[in-house]
Amino acid sequence: MLEDTTSTTTHPGTKVSEVFALFWVVKLLTTAIGESGADFMGTHSLVVAGLVGVGGFFAALRWQLRSREYHPVRYWVTVLMVAVFGTMIADGPHVALGSPYFVDAAVYFLLLIGLLTWWKRSERTLSVHSIDTPRRERFYWGTVLLTFGLGTALGDTTAEDMHLGFAWSIAIFAVLIVLPLVAWRLGANAVVSFWAAYVVTRPLGASVADYFAYKYGGPLASDGFGTGVVTAVGLVGFVALVAWLAASHRRLEREIHDVLAGGSGEPRSARLPSGG
Repeated sequence: MLEDTTSTTTHPGTKVSEVFALFWVVKLLTTAIGESGADFMGTHSLVVAGLVGVGGFFAALRWQLRSREYHPVRYWVTVLMVAVFGTMIADGPHVALGSPYFVDAAVYFLLLIGLLTWWKRSERTLSVHSIDTPRRERFYWGTVLLTFGLGTALGDTTAEDMHLGFAWSIAIFAVLIVLPLVAWRLGANAVVSFWAAYVVTRPLGASVADYFAYKYGGPLASDGFGTGVVTAVGLVGFVALVAWLAASHRRLEREIHDVLAGGSGEPRSARLPSGG
């Protein structure tokens, strides 16, 4: 068989965002927008939902995979479209087949474990700091998609299958998302802790979005702000934060360019911002 040379082609640097405080804020925003946005489109036009959810997902993913370096706008737009598409693939089996959400969650959990196991055996690492080859990036985005599917199903399990509602779901997942951080601080594996927190961001953000969209009741309640308003407000926050990250990224690139152009430049390199 011919050797897959694309799997060993390295990028100039990691293709995904560094993990820092604002990363989790933007990630939670994408989960909320993905939930409310998919619900809004699904209840108003299945054609629009298909074009934006499915078409937007593949277009954004192709844009990201074809790039040679990390850029905040490209990366976070891809995460956002994965969030919308992830909501659809999580709700699809429940709507089409009538399967309980906890069954869908169990299926996505098994698929996620299977993909992570394949990734680990293939690349010997699951660290997001190692996403510097096309193969690893494909593993990364496949994993991200499954975490969205699993997280969506988990949120619907607590809110609907267990009849706890959105407020209790928010409380449960707000506690659960702290546990990986505590475990990491106590010496747990950093990679495992990251992916555990990454999964929980989905049901937490989605529960918050559903709470404000439907307010207190289940999906049939009508005293909330509505999915359209929640989606619009989320998008405003998303655009503002990603614009700030993009501006910070440009400043960092200029400073690095100045350091490299100025010779040793060691005193200036020490002032480069970390994480962003």
